[in-house]
Amino acid sequence: QVQLQESGPGLVKPSQTLSLTCTVSGGSITTNYYYWSWIRQPPGKGLEWIGYIAYTGSTYYSPSLKSRTPIPRDTSKNQFNLQVSTVTPEEATMEYCTRGGYSGSDHYFGGGGQGTQVTVSS
Repeated sequence: QVQLQESGPGLVKPSQTLSLTCTVSGGSITTNYYYWSWIRQPPGKGLEWIGYIAYTGSTYYSPSLKSRTPIPRDTSKNQFNLQVSTVTPEEATMEYCTRGGYSGSDHYFGGGGQGTQVTVSS
């Protein structure tokens, strides 16, 4: 069974870069046809998809966040990451990593981690 676990600093200062890691166990992030996403949820709001890195290494991002949120990966560690530059206090969120795929042209999300809380404060 594939399991995902998010990790990160918890607290970051405004204008700094936030770096999060998703460690995957029980399966490889290079397994065909799986897509590895980051999703965030601000307090009191719904889920917002940030982007994904595919099994091939290609990436696709939410158009509103594209330039600030690269999603690199480390296949030797079976991890993928999220980097958010110049964070603002409004970006204090719960961050989740998930596994998904495509059914035809429809992207779906499967299991994910428990989430990690990000606080932005000086």
